[in-house]
Amino acid sequence: MNGRPLSAGGAPGHAAQLLEAHIPGLRRYAYALLRGDRESADDLVQDSLERALSCWHQRRADGDLRGWIYTILYHRFVTDRRRQRRDLGRRSLAEILETEQPGVEGGQEGALVHRDLLRGFAELPEEQRAVLLLIAVEDFSYRETAQVLGVPIGTVMSRLSRGREHLRQYINGNRIHPRQRAMTAA
Repeated sequence: MNGRPLSAGGAPGHAAQLLEAHIPGLRRYAYALLRGDRESADDLVQDSLERALSCWHQRRADGDLRGWIYTILYHRFVTDRRRQRRDLGRRSLAEILETEQPGVEGGQEGALVHRDLLRGFAELPEEQRAVLLLIAVEDFSYRETAQVLGVPIGTVMSRLSRGREHLRQYINGNRIHPRQRAMTAA
């Protein structure tokens, strides 16, 4: 290989041009999945783009490029999370938030509501958070979300409903601790 990206039509750079249009959305999605860690989000996007370029020949020419690249990013994210869990052990999300979340000064009610929403969102199970991000932030349809995550549409709808309900409960002050959530999910 001469260092230039592969393309579907044989023209170097064509694949990169097609993928480039999706970078802002991929960065938003990765940033949200990684709870604001911009550096890791950029690394995840770069890894995903490299994977897409190296596997460009495997992509269906008539397939949905947007869904394909988001699927690659999500699978890279899940793989990295599993690797981190094996390597670092388990820390609860509440512990992570308490040590890494900056405080809000004064009586800024809007900022507090926003902070609570972000904390509630961060406490969602990974599966529900991914569905909410794709549908609410990236404007994916249920079908597209199901394809990206590799689950049936009914599962997407269920996770979306449960995620919204958890957020609603969290905002209303009904905090569900991880142990309680595990018992209610069973």
